[in-house]
Amino acid sequence: MKELDLLKKDWQKNETSFEQVTEKDIYRMIHKRSSSIVKWILILSILELILWSVLSIGVNIDDYFKKMKHEELSVYFDIYNYASYLIIFTFIYLFYKNYKIISTTASTKQLMRDIIKTRKTVNYYVYYNLGQLVLSLFIGFYIAFKYNPETVVLTDKIGSNYTVMIVTFSILIVFIALILGIFWLFYRLIYGRLLRRLLDNYKELKKIDL
Repeated sequence: MKELDLLKKDWQKNETSFEQVTEKDIYRMIHKRSSSIVKWILILSILELILWSVLSIGVNIDDYFKKMKHEELSVYFDIYNYASYLIIFTFIYLFYKNYKIISTTASTKQLMRDIIKTRKTVNYYVYYNLGQLVLSLFIGFYIAFKYNPETVVLTDKIGSNYTVMIVTFSILIVFIALILGIFWLFYRLIYGRLLRRLLDNYKELKKIDL
């Protein structure tokens, strides 16, 4: 925001003679920055989708279900997987739509509304991904303990010992919380930084609009 601060100082020095021009200059700079931020949000979401898609290639879930002799689970997994991809693609489309709208916005008030809308969309995207992560871990542990022959015996032993059951579930909850915390930190560092910059732009626009 250094360029913006310098422009604002110049505006204050020449407030009487150049007010309209400098307001437009400030708006154009904020507009450009906001459009660039939303473009990066779109790019990061696409890169994230590609990353997870590449990582999933190395995991053959069908063979895993065959070893457990529960091939019918593959159908449910495919439905779950397709639904997840559909939601992610929907978010990417919304990011693209927000980018196109912000890029062509011509008024200060509309740009402010678009920034707020974009921030909400990104927050929903982050909440969805974190919720999806927790749900996937719970489903994975449930399938492993209920259908995997190697862990069914262990599950029976745990079920017959109340203390061991509490300790086991406590470890699982701590593990899920740890994984959730790592991903939350990742999203906060990546998307949170961009959202803070959008919020700064919104505040500057609000000053101009007063």
